[in-house]
This record gives sequence, C-alpha cells and structure tokens, in this order.
Amino acid sequence: MTNSTAKLLAVSDLHVGYADNRQVLDLLRPTTDADWLIVAGDVGERADSVIETLGRLRERFATVIWSPGNHELWTHPSDPLTLRGEQRYQHLVRACREVGVHTPEDEYPTWTGPRGPVVIAPLFLLYDYTFLPPGVTTREEALELAYRTGIVCTDEQLLFPDPYSDRADWCAARLAYSRDRLDAIDQQLPTVLVNHWPLTRLPTEVLRYPQFAQWCGTVHSADWHVKYRSVAVVYGHLHIPRSTAEDGVPFEEVSLGYPREWRPRTKRLPWPRQILP
Repeated sequence: MTNSTAKLLAVSDLHVGYADNRQVLDLLRPTTDADWLIVAGDVGERADSVIETLGRLRERFATVIWSPGNHELWTHPSDPLTLRGEQRYQHLVRACREVGVHTPEDEYPTWTGPRGPVVIAPLFLLYDYTFLPPGVTTREEALELAYRTGIVCTDEQLLFPDPYSDRADWCAARLAYSRDRLDAIDQQLPTVLVNHWPLTRLPTEVLRYPQFAQWCGTVHSADWHVKYRSVAVVYGHLHIPRSTAEDGVPFEEVSLGYPREWRPRTKRLPWPRQILP
C-alpha cells in the first residue's frame, strides 16, 4: 500500500568532520516512517565516518540512497584506510551494502510514494575538465589558470584515479557504465537523477571563481535530464543550495556545506530538501 504522506528528501555535503555539522546531522529526521533520503555525496573524508553516518541515517529513514562525492574518494592522510581510486570506491560500496544503503552499483530503487512510480538513479560520474573557464579553450590552459590564480581543487592532491590514467579517463568509464544502466530503465518510467557533481554546466555559472568549474562535471551528461525523463535532478558539490530549472526539469542543489556557509542561510531553503511530491 502506498503511503500518501511519504516524502522523498535529499541532502548533500554533510561534511561530518565539522562538529557543528554533526549537530545538524542529529536533527535530520524523517517526517513519516516511509520517508526516503537521498545523500548526494561529500558525507566526509574518512571512510569509517562516512559509513557510520550513512548507517545512522539508514536507521531513521525507510530507504537511504547514496552517490559519492569527491571527499569520500580522497585518500586523506588522517584516514587509516589507504585504498585509492576505484578500490576505495568499491570498498565504500561494499560497506554501504552492509548497512543497507543503496549505491550507484545496486539496482535502482523505484519510489512508489506520491507521484510514483519514479526510478531513483544514483550516479557516480566524476568530472573531466570540460567545464572550461570563459576564454579558455584547452584543459591545459584551464589548469594553468587555476594554479596561477591559486584556485585549485584539493582533488589534485588527494583524489587518485587508480587504475585509470587520470580522473578524466575514470570519468569516461563512469559515463559509459551509467549510460548503459540508464538505457536499461523502462522507458515508461520517469527518473530522479542523483549525482554529486552538476549534470550540466549552467549551475557553475554562479561560481565566484569560474576556473573552479573544471572540477564540477562533464559536458557529456548535459542532456541526460531530458533523455532519461527526469522529474528532478539532485546534486551538490557547489555549496550553493538553490532550486532552478532546465528544460522544465527542476534542478535541486541540496548541500549543507561548511558551517561558515550554512549559518547565514539557515532561514532560506529548507534542509533537507523535499524532492517528491
């Protein structure tokens, strides 16, 4: 029986390494026993805290769906887990399964609450440096500009692409894998696409430093919200929570972010964000 009051909720960028964020996490509760929660990446940097946090959320919500962000994929000096790249990601996938959390490697769950059925598709696409700053035509020029101006993503030091040659190569593999899985969804069913990084370039146009956009996605997913019949796209990463629309599809940036970022806006957008109904 469908619960007519159930909600599909979403949040990202919990960054539980911050004490203030852990206090906010304690307040994150469902509104009904049937609520689902999407967690769109950047739970934290240490694998143990990521899984502990997701496990706690799974105890509260009927279903929890996770897409990884760049921070989960860091091999951080403070983390006893020294796995890198694909091995680190697969370790997190296995640990999520042990605590009952859906990942991009599992069968996509179907929301049957209000406005359902809708397939919830968590993705892990990474980025490939194709979101170039204005006036820049090559990846090499974009990276040179970033280093010259001091706007360089920490991924360059901590996010290893092993066994791929670089992060762009890993991104290409993830794009091909994800396309195959999305193509297999019943074409009569709409979707909610979930990815830590924006699926299109448009959300990055509000960045204070345009040179950071190269670490924010790939041009090769720009039409997926149309192609895969999305009723909503959920993402994070930018720490600029807002609701926008492209081609009539709602795009929801659902990040909490760092304490210095979320404190001034606690009276703006609700957190977590209601995606459905």
